[in-house]
Amino acid sequence: MRYDVVIVGAGPSGIFTALELIRQNADKKILIIEKGRSIDKRYCPKEKTRECVSCKPYCHITTGFSGAGAFSDGKLSLSYEVGGDLPNLIGPNKTQEFIEYTDNIYLEFGADPKVEGVENSEAVKEIRRKAIEGNLRLVDCPIRHLGTEKAQEIYTKIQNYLLDSGIVINFDIMVKDILVEEGHVKGVVVVDSRTKNEEEIIYGDKIIMATGRKGADWLSEICKKHEVNHSAGTVDIGVRVEIRNEVMEKVNKVLYESKLIGYPAPFKNKVRTFCQNPGGFVSQENYDNNLAIVNGHSYKDKKSQNTNLAILSSHNFSEPFNQPIEYGKKVAQLVNMLGNGRILVQRYGDILDGKRTWQHELYQSNVKPTLPDAVAGDLTSAIPYRPMINILNFIQAMNTVVPGFASSETLLYGPEIKFYSNKIAIDENFETNIRGLYCLGDSSGWTRGLMMASVMGVLMGRIICEKGY
Repeated sequence: MRYDVVIVGAGPSGIFTALELIRQNADKKILIIEKGRSIDKRYCPKEKTRECVSCKPYCHITTGFSGAGAFSDGKLSLSYEVGGDLPNLIGPNKTQEFIEYTDNIYLEFGADPKVEGVENSEAVKEIRRKAIEGNLRLVDCPIRHLGTEKAQEIYTKIQNYLLDSGIVINFDIMVKDILVEEGHVKGVVVVDSRTKNEEEIIYGDKIIMATGRKGADWLSEICKKHEVNHSAGTVDIGVRVEIRNEVMEKVNKVLYESKLIGYPAPFKNKVRTFCQNPGGFVSQENYDNNLAIVNGHSYKDKKSQNTNLAILSSHNFSEPFNQPIEYGKKVAQLVNMLGNGRILVQRYGDILDGKRTWQHELYQSNVKPTLPDAVAGDLTSAIPYRPMINILNFIQAMNTVVPGFASSETLLYGPEIKFYSNKIAIDENFETNIRGLYCLGDSSGWTRGLMMASVMGVLMGRIICEKGY
């Protein structure tokens, strides 16, 4: 089989590459290869079982059409200042232009026209003043909230549109390797993702890697094997914090999502908030080797009494160790070990008191966990000292912005690790040193989140058309 364009991964960057090729009337034979299922066949049993059953051969929350985006909180960040390093490659003005273009595509497929965080400037000024008092920086970023359930509806429409437009999507197929001859990629080797059998070769003139965070580790191994230029990037190690809506009420109402950055003493590493979910639910994602990672969801119609958000501590490695993804996995494995394979939760006050949290203590608190099968325990026995101190000091700084944030009852869930660590060396056309091989989205190390990954896909579609590839 031969195609003009082979896209590996049906996450936002891969989807929007194909979508833009259609919109530009590109006369191309296009194939998307996806390890998971179509979006209409993705289902997490936990909604009924109330506990993770470790679906095989992969987790349906992280794998399948639209990637983890279909089951995420579904927020589109509408500022070039949020979402990774793409502006450093193509410039901030061009990035903002294509954010607006891509946002309109989401609107065409049914996204909520309401934008959060653009009103009540005096209230925003007050939040910023408090942030400055706490030595934090508030990043202005309008947010379009799709909602977890609405995101699935939108991506279902996009999936059907691609199929109706003649895009071939092979589900339950995984790429085992790429074919490289004399510095030029010729195709991919694929197998059935369920049986790992029936190996075959698919040839393509252009091979686009868009494997998302789920495929970042795999892509790193491919880069090493075929000498694709890449470098160790940043690993984010953190926790997901859960507090009552009453504590976050003002920030939720004014900004919906408060994007705050600090460099707390004594280490001065970058620490930031990420993925805030007012009235949301803490969730679990499973990665390869049964690695359980915490995340958060926020629905349009279904609400809880709590707000959750991630606090992430950024770390870089160079010599002699330069394997940030492996480092993050080891931290996650330790936390999982203490939780007997489940997400671990601990009260902030218990950490300060130097004790673990017990299950019965959670039932006595004002903050009731929204992740029903989280296990009470001791995060400090697994998360390394440096990121743990960064997180605790950042929580104290957050208490200046949001009084009550550092309550003894505030819940910390772990591990929250972001696997977008290796950065692939690409040019302005997103091409690697292997001719015909392109890398997009979070697995490339250049983007973080739905919007910027989608933008990179749109740009890839434009590049293919404009360059006459």
